Parts: sequence; structure tokens; C-alpha cells
Amino acid sequence: MASSPRNNASLSVQKATQAEYSQGKKSQHTEEANFYMNCRAAYLTVLKSSLENIRSREQLSLVLQQAGRNPSQKTINKYWTSQTTALNFDDFCAILKQEKPVTKTELLEAFGKIDTDKTGYILHDELYKILTTRGDKMTWDEVNAITKQADFNCSGKLDYSKFCELYLTTREQSCRTARERLEVDSRLRQQQFGNQPETSSEGIPLPVPKPSPRISKKTDPKLPKADSRAPSRPSSAQSGRASTCPAVSVGSSSNRSTKLIEPDTMKEWQCAQSKGCFYLEEDGEIISHKYRVHFPQRSSVCVTIKPLNVPQVEGRSCHWLSVDTALFILKENETQENLQLVSFTEVQNKEMFGWKGELGSGNYWLLPFTTGCRLRKGRTQVTGEAKLVYKDEDGELALTKDFRATLLDIFETIDLDGNGLLSLEEYNFFELRTSGEKCDEEAWAVCKENFEMKKNELTRQGFLDLNLMEAMDREGDPSDLWVTLLSLGYNKALEMTEACPFVIDIYAERCKPRIKAMYLEAGGSQLSRAVCRAVVNKGEPKVLDGSENIVVHTYKSGRRITSVIENKSENKVIIHVNNEQSKNCLNNRGLTVFAVEVAPKSMMFSFVDLLS
Repeated sequence: MASSPRNNASLSVQKATQAEYSQGKKSQHTEEANFYMNCRAAYLTVLKSSLENIRSREQLSLVLQQAGRNPSQKTINKYWTSQTTALNFDDFCAILKQEKPVTKTELLEAFGKIDTDKTGYILHDELYKILTTRGDKMTWDEVNAITKQADFNCSGKLDYSKFCELYLTTREQSCRTARERLEVDSRLRQQQFGNQPETSSEGIPLPVPKPSPRISKKTDPKLPKADSRAPSRPSSAQSGRASTCPAVSVGSSSNRSTKLIEPDTMKEWQCAQSKGCFYLEEDGEIISHKYRVHFPQRSSVCVTIKPLNVPQVEGRSCHWLSVDTALFILKENETQENLQLVSFTEVQNKEMFGWKGELGSGNYWLLPFTTGCRLRKGRTQVTGEAKLVYKDEDGELALTKDFRATLLDIFETIDLDGNGLLSLEEYNFFELRTSGEKCDEEAWAVCKENFEMKKNELTRQGFLDLNLMEAMDREGDPSDLWVTLLSLGYNKALEMTEACPFVIDIYAERCKPRIKAMYLEAGGSQLSRAVCRAVVNKGEPKVLDGSENIVVHTYKSGRRITSVIENKSENKVIIHVNNEQSKNCLNNRGLTVFAVEVAPKSMMFSFVDLLS
């Protein structure tokens, strides 16, 4: 039978669509291949092999520069933390995907903010002042090296358009040189991509922590380091040694019975309490407070965690109350070189999770954990912007009613010990989160002279007045206030959508426990290690069909399902995960189908689902 014109047209459209799709996929693969080739070219400019690891902050900075980036100290702090000992090639590729090279438009916009008269020039005196006092401060000699370049300086002024052009040209030449060196050197060209297989005694390589760029790493004492370093994360980098395994489907077959926690039955026990918060970063990373706990003697103990019910302005949602929370309890050993997993809060009473057992005397660490599923689900687009300040009848700046209420909620969240006052330590967690800097004793003394304090701690009114002063310093411009609010998880409607405050209670029968917040950073290797070990110890193992060396351990507790993939083989493997059949789940990756890469002789938790 002859085809109708309609069928022919449909067939033509279908063929054209298929051709466009094929062309698009080909272009995507070419772009990805070029990206990894450029990554490798930059990496091998500094290191001898793509299997060699970055061992210092200086190396990380140098290799990023070779890739055409100009990393600030804040950027380096984001990826090289107090717990980082090394980063591998896969980590480097992941960093480059996050840190895009600056464009000419962005450079010109930055200079344009200084050149308010739009002349195209910046006076050298002003350039010296800005570059030596703001951000990553430069020395006078470093600024001199810029101002002495004849190509873009004349009559005591910097022609910043020419400077930008030269900067971008130099960057492109550097990347091109690295690529050419790779292409002509057959030895480098034949090297493989991939992780360097360094494993711990337990064989669990874990991800290197990546905390917020807002956080300074000056807090002491340091959290004891894990005895494992090599990361184990998804990667699309090529590897001749990688093998592909069948797809994994998520199910809830592992079902643990849970007993209700009843803290009311322990009214005679001594209690210690601390608040904290989970913060969702732009790249999906979640950071939170970490705690050190001391028990003077052996005792029966109950540890609980639950979302903190901070009162919101009427009509606003409190969606963070549904965020899943957990605590992992780790024992600090005598050498403090490693932490031993004791247990985790697996029993549930409504929104509270807890653990009850016997703990010996000594120091322990509490590492909060959330899948982040509900935080991601809560992201909403907001039109308009709440007003933060206004001028009263006398023409004086004042805080709006809604902004005052929000600041008081923030105060409740950062008042970790709940005494109604902010100590210097509590205030510094707030400062590190919002500005990346700490307030020293001298600056705190100045605060004491200008804002209300009691017993050397800031009151609620003092905290309000401090924020009002910030607005007054900017003549009513709320830009800095919005930086603070956004970094604390609020949106432009003053709703907390990307944070979850929580409260931890520790009950002890025979002694008074002491708890202290030590850090505000990403979970890091200790938390990843604890999650893997907990799931392997309590979950149900299942050998992957057709791959006897791949074991999937699945553990269900309350609404949360956690799975860990264990790779017992000598090669790294790529596991395809399919959650399309799980209609009642939220996934922390935001994807129903994805792939993860597991290093040889290692484990990683690949997905954590939250039943909706």
C-alpha cells in the first residue's frame, strides 16, 4: 500500500528529529571528551601521572591555575579542609565543573563597580587601596607588578578593558600550551584516568569533605582524622579498568522494627542540650555543626535529635519540620587518629530519632546527618522581595516587623545552648557562616561598648541593634543583610527553605554529660565512613545479579532507606541505579536514574531515599 502524504511527512519529521538527537548527543560527547582532555592536560602540567594525588593546598591552587581558573583563598578553603589530606584526578574534574572560568563580561562588571564614573580607567591609588585591603589581600609588590605593565597602564591609571583582554589571552595560551604538551607526549597520552586505589584497613575509601566557602578552618581542637583518604564518588572520567554492572533497583524490603523513645521516663536523669542547623549549599552539599561530648563516668545514655520548632511569621510554612535527621555516635580513641562507630539514632518517635544504650567514660563525637531530600524538595521560586528596613516618622532607619521576627528566629537557632544570650563562640559560628570570618576578643569588646550584653554575651536586643547598624552603615542598602539571610537558608520572602535547625538532647543516668559544638562544615570522611559501616552492620546484603563481587546492603529505619554498594573486586565498577519503580520515594540526588562509580575494594552509599 502506498504511503499517504501525512505518513511521509510524519516519517520525515521523525527522521529529522532522530538526526537532531543523534547530532546533539555527538556534540555532547565531544564537549565532554574535550573537557576531560583539558582537565588532564592541566593536571599533568603539575603532576607526573593522572593516578598521582594532589597533596597540598599549594598544589591544588597551581593545578587550578593551569586549568584557567584563578582560585581565591575562599575557593581553596572550600575544597581543601582541615580533614583533607589528598585529592585525586576525579576530584579535580568535579571541582572544575563547579568552578567555571571567569568571563570577560564578569571581569568588566567587577571593574565597573569600582569605576562608578564609567571612564574605563581606575586610578592606581584606588587600585592599591582595594587590592591590599579587600578579599584575598595582595601585597604592594604584587599590585606594583600590575601597575607597571605598559600594555594597560598610563598616567597613573589602569585601562581595565585592556587588562581583561590580556588576562584572558594569557589564560587561553596557558591552557593551549598544556594541551599541546599532552598531545605530543605519547607517555602522558597513554596514562589512564581514575582514582588512586589507596584503601584503609577496613577497605572503605571515603569522600573528602567539601565545606561551605563561607567557613574558615581555624577552629581547634581538630576533629581526629580518618585513617582513609581516597575518595569514592561518581565520575564520568574515562578508565580502561572500569567495568559496568547491571542496574540496581531500590526497594524497601529491609524493614526494621523501631521502639518509641520516651525521654519523659528519664526525668531523673541529667541532661545536656545543644542546638544546630543543616544548611544546603548551592552545589547540593549539606553542612552542619559537629559536636564533642564528654561523659565523666560510665552510664546509661539516651541521645535524641529532632528539627527545632522555630516560630515562623503567621502564614509561612515550616517545611523543615519534616526533614529527616540522624546522629552518628563515634568514640574518640586515645591517639585521636581515628573514631570508632558506636551506634546511630535508629529508633523514632514522630519527628524525633534517638538511641539508648550504655557508654563508657571519655570523649565522643556526634555527627548530625540528613539525606537532604526534603530540603531539596522545598526549593521554590519567589517573586518579589521582602522589605527589611524603612524610615520611621523621624526619618531614622528602622527594621521592619517581618525582618525583626526573622532575626529573632535566627537568634533562637544560633543560640546553641539556649540560654537566651549569644556567647562569642556562638556568635562566631554565625559570622563564619555569613561572612567567612571570625570575631576576635578585641572586636567583641567593641561590640560590648555599642550593643546590649549580659555577662559578656549578646542579648536579643543587642543582636537586633547590630543588624540595624549594618543597614545604617550602608545608608539603608539591604544588600549585606540579604547576604546574611541567604547564607542562613532564607529566601527573598523571608522563608527558611534551605536550612533545617535541630536540637540535640543527651540524657545520662549516672553523670552530667557535657556537649560542645566544635565545627560547622560538611560531613566529610568520618560521617561517610560511619554511614557505610552502620548500613553494612545492620542492613540486608544482596549480591548483584551476575556480579558476585558487588554487594548491595540496604537498611530501612523509619521513613529512610539507605543503601551501600560494596565493591570487592580489584577494578572500579560503574553501577546503574534505577528508582523509576519507587513511586513513594524522594531521592537525595534528585534523579530517578543515574550511575555511580565505586573504587576497587571500597564501599560508598549511593542513594538515600525518604518515603514520602
